[in-house]
Amino acid sequence: MELLLAGRIPKGFIDDVVARTDIVDLIDSKVPLKKAGKNYQACCPFHNEKSPSFSVSPEKQFYHCFGCGAHGNAISFLMEYEQLEFVEAIEELARLHSLDVPRENTGGGKGPQKAYPSVSREQKQSDYEMLELASKFFQHNLKHDHNSEKVIDYIKGRGLSGEVCQRYNIGYAADSWDAALKAIAKTPEQKQQLVDLKVLTQNDSGRTYDFFRHRVMFPIRDKRGRVVGFGGRVIDDATPKYLNSPETRVFHKGSELYGFYQAKQANTNLERVLIVEGYMDVVSLAQQGISYAVAALGTATTPEHMQLLFRSTKQVICCYDGDRAGRDAAWRALENAMAHLKDGVDLRFIFLPDGEDPDTMVQKEGKDAFEQRLQKATPLLDYFFSHFVEQLDVTTDAGKSALLAQAKPLIEKVPSDYYKEALSSKLARLVNRDVEKLNLENRSPVAEVKRQQTEFQITPMRRAIGLMLQTPALAKEIPFIPALAKADLPGFATFIAIQKEILDAPDISSPVLLERFREAREYPFLTRLMGWDHQILEDNLVKEFTETFKSLQDSYLEKRLEALLIKDKTGSLDKEERTEFVALMAALRSH
Repeated sequence: MELLLAGRIPKGFIDDVVARTDIVDLIDSKVPLKKAGKNYQACCPFHNEKSPSFSVSPEKQFYHCFGCGAHGNAISFLMEYEQLEFVEAIEELARLHSLDVPRENTGGGKGPQKAYPSVSREQKQSDYEMLELASKFFQHNLKHDHNSEKVIDYIKGRGLSGEVCQRYNIGYAADSWDAALKAIAKTPEQKQQLVDLKVLTQNDSGRTYDFFRHRVMFPIRDKRGRVVGFGGRVIDDATPKYLNSPETRVFHKGSELYGFYQAKQANTNLERVLIVEGYMDVVSLAQQGISYAVAALGTATTPEHMQLLFRSTKQVICCYDGDRAGRDAAWRALENAMAHLKDGVDLRFIFLPDGEDPDTMVQKEGKDAFEQRLQKATPLLDYFFSHFVEQLDVTTDAGKSALLAQAKPLIEKVPSDYYKEALSSKLARLVNRDVEKLNLENRSPVAEVKRQQTEFQITPMRRAIGLMLQTPALAKEIPFIPALAKADLPGFATFIAIQKEILDAPDISSPVLLERFREAREYPFLTRLMGWDHQILEDNLVKEFTETFKSLQDSYLEKRLEALLIKDKTGSLDKEERTEFVALMAALRSH
């Protein structure tokens, strides 16, 4: 069960950085912890709750939420909390310890070269640098291209100042087929990289040319401030009006929000986020002093967007045009938000008059008047039911039935107790039923995990594996029998693999041991066993473990002996099997 990593970070380095990290200190720096017995606890950062169910064990170097089931080691926490990829989490831990991440040469190796859909750190870093270079090239063009005067006049005509253009690094893609190609791609390798990053493009005949031409350019930065793509807007009547970077190895539209990085930079405490539809809306609002607007990137607002925003701010306002397209976009945003609603977050919706967008509106009426509009945005509860009432006649039985059928599945997704109760109560009133008779299922992530937890039984094999995971020294208390890995008994292969890892590294800690199996098929079940509270006194651990192992071994021996007995009666035992048969008989007699 060798761990195969993107970019091939040496296994020993991962072991070292995990061993160096105190998970209590790491989590406490982001989620304040309180001592609770031998562990620490807090309200879970991964789901909404009123009383703490999130526990951190300094002994196991492991966290576990008894509410939503979130669990893992330091790496897992960073991946989930900071929304980092595996390699990025390793890099962050290394940074905390002032370590450089070493890399192994993966060339010519056998087997799969990546365990994650990401590429190596070096490749990503090179991509970010290349995209930053492209961004600076576009910014340079804005002032030095032969079309500069025309483009700057257009930008000024949109009410944008030099200061806001600089803040958002707005630039210009020349009216040329090869300006970026000639200026940035100095080698064939760089040319291919720019094609991969969609700064350049290739046609079917292999000709390479600039992807963006004669457009105002808006660099798209991720939450860490790195350029990951671009949006380009025409300055004339050409089509399409907006052209966005296609998805690349560093750009995923569903995960990024234009302007989010700048909003975080401008607001130490981001109390409110305004979701708008376009780049120009974001920068026009910023020009007027509204520095908390973001925009989805040519796609609907996704669940990932909503999850990111609900973790970052207390109020999210979705602002859309009042036409059909705008209302459809708002409803998709609501649908994608339902599974991530938590107590304390205010989700609202506002629709602008026909023919208006935030860009035009804020320029007409200014910051104060526009923010007064935002104060009147429709709360989630009101918008949720008004959407249905506009389409259904809820005064009829057919309309009430349709409302129940359409609204109920969405309400069942909501993890927040408050929102779920409020939505359920209003639905009950509209369909003339008691809340109890709605038969709402609790499909929240918390409920699903609790259901799974009740179904997770500690079998003898799981007991043995769990004890060895939590106390690796136990592996030395029993004989190492590699042949058991081939035993026709579920779990033995995993048991032997874990025991071997421990025997090869006698001082290995539990979190490091668990990390060795991150890419194993059994990893999810191993993490659950790591969080299992076995309630066995330390003085009794060795006895409990060895007796459990002996029972499992005897079960296998008896099963194997039974199979050999059947073959013996038919006279089909070969020489090796007969030797094994005699040995097993002797072993069982000795017990």
